[in-house]
Amino acid sequence: MILVAFFLTAVSKFIYVLVLAIDDLRRGGIWLSRLLSVNPKKSVEDNLEELEKPLPETEDHSNKISRSEFLLKSGIVVASLPVFPLAWGVLSSAYDYEVRYQKLVLPNLPKAFHGMRIAQISDIHSGSFYNKKAVLGGVEMLLGEKPDMIFFTGDLVNHVASEMRNYQDIFAKLHADLGVYSVLGNHDYGDYFYGKEDSPAKRRNLQKLIDTHKVMGYDLLMDEHRTIKVDNEEIAVVGVQNWGTGRFPKKGDLKKALAGTEEKAVKLLLSHDPSHWRAQVLDTDVDVMFAGHTHGMQFGVRGEHYQWSPAKYVYNEWAGLYTEGHKQLYVNVGYGFLGYPGRVGILPEITIFELVRA
Repeated sequence: MILVAFFLTAVSKFIYVLVLAIDDLRRGGIWLSRLLSVNPKKSVEDNLEELEKPLPETEDHSNKISRSEFLLKSGIVVASLPVFPLAWGVLSSAYDYEVRYQKLVLPNLPKAFHGMRIAQISDIHSGSFYNKKAVLGGVEMLLGEKPDMIFFTGDLVNHVASEMRNYQDIFAKLHADLGVYSVLGNHDYGDYFYGKEDSPAKRRNLQKLIDTHKVMGYDLLMDEHRTIKVDNEEIAVVGVQNWGTGRFPKKGDLKKALAGTEEKAVKLLLSHDPSHWRAQVLDTDVDVMFAGHTHGMQFGVRGEHYQWSPAKYVYNEWAGLYTEGHKQLYVNVGYGFLGYPGRVGILPEITIFELVRA
């Protein structure tokens, strides 16, 4: 809760400073206009006296206040306004898990897989949690949907593998008849703690995190695939290490992961960063890619027919389902949170997919 208080205080102070800057700009503009209007016919002393005059304020009547005082008081009011939705996002929405249902229509889907249910969660970020009971409640919500398979699309921790120590038993409860499959996200490699350079400590941390997936019963896919067989029919579940455009790690090897899947009727890809879809995946025969990473920036509006978040200015695909021809991408906005310890308008997500044969 100390982090929550610090965050809300920092936001309020930042906004207050911005409001105060308005008064500084106003005063600076007045001073500059005086400077530019210096009369060369007057003496230097007269011009200096003009520049040194107090800046004009609203006349001092009993029922009026000066511009500066108005801005100071307005700054306090404006700075306090974001505290209420941000505080509500912490108290009410951080663990307000939302189950979203999505049909995936696949023309080549084998008949045995028609109606199959797949659950997806992403971006657990266990290092940010502070309410184990609420986290467990979300896991139980997912299990109540009785999925046939479960996908986890990366970012198990914020920085180091030990962050899962208090939550490993909770997430180990996730199980499904056809398996739980997972991949790594950009935070899982320890870059934000150990730096980007390789080191023995960083390698040990990554191995501990990989071992955590195994202990929880997750089948971690490191640029590889698994064949899922039902009634003598098969599809492929493919998983790559993190691959993202810009500054994010490009560790995944999609070609390696797809090798051997050529004869599979349908390929489902787990890849943490949605930017991977346009950069590489659309050029392959992957049918659906499942991603996370964006969190929907934990702020915005998400309705049935409209959604908006600042994330849209960073990512072409940031939440929900996207299609291009017969190829599809789904971006899950995350189970946990990072930085701001809450959510405003973009709730933590559990997605339930139904595979449908066209």
